[in-house]
Parts: sequence; structure tokens; C-alpha cells
Amino acid sequence: MARLHDIRGKVGESVTFVRRGAGSAVRAPAEVIRAADSSADFVLVGCVKKKLHFPAPARELYTSPLFRKERAYAEHANVPWFVLSAEHGLVAPDEVLVPYDLRLSTTSRDYRRAWGVRVVERIKEFIGPVRGMTVEVHAGSAYSDAIRDLLTREGAIVVEPLAGMTMGERLAWYGRPTTAPATQSRPSRTTSDVTDLVAALTQTDEAITPAQFLASGGNGLRSPGLYSWWVDAQGAEDLRSGLGQPVRAGLIYAGLAGATRSRSGRKSKNTLWGRIKTMHLGGRHEFSTFRLSLGSVLAEARGETEIDEVALTTWMHDHLGLVTVPVADADSLGDVETGVLAALNPPLNLDKVKRDPLRAQLSALRKKHGRRGRSAEARPG
Repeated sequence: MARLHDIRGKVGESVTFVRRGAGSAVRAPAEVIRAADSSADFVLVGCVKKKLHFPAPARELYTSPLFRKERAYAEHANVPWFVLSAEHGLVAPDEVLVPYDLRLSTTSRDYRRAWGVRVVERIKEFIGPVRGMTVEVHAGSAYSDAIRDLLTREGAIVVEPLAGMTMGERLAWYGRPTTAPATQSRPSRTTSDVTDLVAALTQTDEAITPAQFLASGGNGLRSPGLYSWWVDAQGAEDLRSGLGQPVRAGLIYAGLAGATRSRSGRKSKNTLWGRIKTMHLGGRHEFSTFRLSLGSVLAEARGETEIDEVALTTWMHDHLGLVTVPVADADSLGDVETGVLAALNPPLNLDKVKRDPLRAQLSALRKKHGRRGRSAEARPG
């Protein structure tokens, strides 16, 4: 197989000003958007007053019915999500917080202005550049108002589906039936035949580099589907060095995006574009099992204790190729993936495949180098 970064792929702000006085222009406030054509790339959830009385991860600290519904919605979206804390700014779900008593709506205008700047800067640390991304904000107006204009100026689309709703309306909104992701211009396969999908996922002449994927802008990729990741010869040698197990150039991982939940039957809002752009290439291994696997193996190969996110992303751009296969039938994706993985047996997949020495070593390295694993070792007991 040729080095994948040499393969040629087949992919194909406006600012409003209000005139005030002679020669002056003031940027108009961003419009409140309640719905968008594309699914969210990440979700922001507002904190609430009701909390536990002891330190806990942010996802567990807040205990009101509204927050529990917001959290369930964010987790169901299957994209990165964060808590907007009046005290701490932007907080990752697993970040442990001490209980506090502060409501953003009761703070001064200067505090909210500085808070908003801090939140947006923190978003860029976690996510990277947000231009072209869609962010859903599930929070009160004090939180949304503080970040809406700032995110819009960064080129993000800010969606506030609950804007202007009462508490009762908000709680009811989370109980509504969900809809499938919007259909995009790129044709999706309607077949659920495993043989056909395996053939599509192994078309290496269709492989594109991460840079080409990002340059597509999501055209034809904002839909459910399957994907496969491929590594070149040098990348395979790097993985072999870290794993201490043979790794050949070629297919190393396959997965899905946007499958209907098998237990609840609820539609997923995730897409190929959201999964790969925000999770796999998004710069945080906590949000991607694929990044966690690669980062752990490379950290071991380099004799490092922690995953270097920047170096990992650079390595992915240098050595990986990607094949995407949009699939219209989200309901069958979960079962189809099982058959696809059985046929392909990618070495870096851990679920729905047989255990072998390579995967046993991969699991050990993920626990050793992943942030959650290190945190668990540091906790008493």
C-alpha cells in the first residue's frame, strides 16, 4: 500500500455591522438560533443550584431533574459535552468539583463578561478552533448571553433550542421524540449487507488524509455511517514499537457513527463528520477510544508517561488515511458493525472482536497512559 499521505482524495463569517453616527460601526449582537440544519459538534450544559454536599465529578455533582435531563441529552448526542459552571467556567464532565453556591445571574456585568471570555478560551483549549462548528447551549440566558457573541465571532454556529422556555417547557422538551439527522447531499447507502459494506470500507483508492477530510467541510458526511482508518508503513512501525506486537501497514481500526440506540430505540444525533472531526481529530483522547489507543501506544514507544495530544494529532495527519461510508439505515448500523468487525478484525478495535495478545497489551497501555486510568490509580482505595 502506498503511503497514505501521498494518496489524492476525492473530496470536494459574515459579520453584521450597525451604523451609529458618522464614521462609526458597532458589531450587532448575534441572533438567537433555536435550530440548525447540522447536528451539534459539541454541547454545553448549564450548572444548577441543587448539588451534592461533597466533591464529585461535574456530571454527578448537579442533582436537579433539569440537569439530569440535560446530561442525558448531551450524552445521547455522542459528542463532547461540558458543564458551564458559574464558579469554574467551562468544566469537563469528569472534572471533580467542590460544591459551591454561585449563580451567574446574580453576578456583576463585569464578572459575566470576564467569565464568558474565560469559557470561550477554555473551549478552544479543549476543542481547538471552532470556526464552522455547531454548538448547542442548554443553559439559562445569563450563560448563553455571556458566550453567544464571542463564539459567533470565532465562527461557530450557536444553537439554543430552549431559549425563552419556562422550566416546565424545558423539562417537557427533553421528553419529545427525536428526529434523524438531516439528509445531506452525498448519497448514503441503503444496503445493510455486510459484504457490500466491507468491500466499501476496504477501497483504499477512496482513502483520504485527515487534512483532506477536514477540507471537505463535512460535505456529504453529516449522516450516519461507517468508517475505517488505515496506517502507512512508518506508522505501523511506530505502533509495533509501542505495542511490542506485529502491526502491518493497512487497516487498523473501524467504527460507526449515528447508530440508533439498541436499548432505547432513540435516534442518535451523531454523524460521520461530528465523530471524526470532533472526537478522532479533536485533540482530546478522553472523547475518542481510537485516540486513546493510538496515544497510549505512541506514548509507550516514546517512553512518555502521558499522551501528547498535539504530537498525536500531527502523527495522525502524517501516517493515517480514512475511508467513510455513509449509511442511511441508522437502525441497523449497530448490528451491521458487528458483522463488519468480524470480517475485518482490525487490530486496534477492542469491542466485538476476539481477545488476542496484541489487544491485551493495548488494553494495558490504555490504562497506563490514559488520563482516566492515571486518575483512578491516584485515588485512595
